[in-house]
Amino acid sequence: MSADRRGPVSGPHVSGPEGAPGVLLYGDATCPRCQLAVLRLRAAPVRLTWRHLVLRARGPRPRALAGALEAAGRQDAFWPVLDAVVADPSRTEDPDLWALARRLGLDVERFDLDRRDEGTTAAIAADLADGLQAGAVGTPAIVVGGGAVEHGVPDDAWIDALLQRA
Repeated sequence: MSADRRGPVSGPHVSGPEGAPGVLLYGDATCPRCQLAVLRLRAAPVRLTWRHLVLRARGPRPRALAGALEAAGRQDAFWPVLDAVVADPSRTEDPDLWALARRLGLDVERFDLDRRDEGTTAAIAADLADGLQAGAVGTPAIVVGGGAVEHGVPDDAWIDALLQRA
């Protein structure tokens, strides 16, 4: 799915009130700056869409975690898993993810299979390609209301300006 930078963003991973300002975040769940961006944007009255921007240079763990998020999303648990990762980023190894899936009531066997399947890999690759095409060169990368890609963690002033424009 391609980012429509002319208007509201959509995708499988959307959170926040209908009608709120749309924010598209290209991120890597292992990136501390992305984790902070998620915390700030999830606390703001915005409609947040997440897309993976997993760069090979960061090693294998970001891709594995993106797979886990996609697998959780197939069981309607994308945001609870991302929130848990953001809350405790030191707990992202496989045993941690299996325990989290169990705590959330997910089918752990399905979760484990889904995070490694071809569809998951394709979704992560599509997000990356979309982000690079949009101009994302690092994480976090943010697109708002059809504008250009902005890089960095949104601060209170940025969020206030976004809400005032809405």
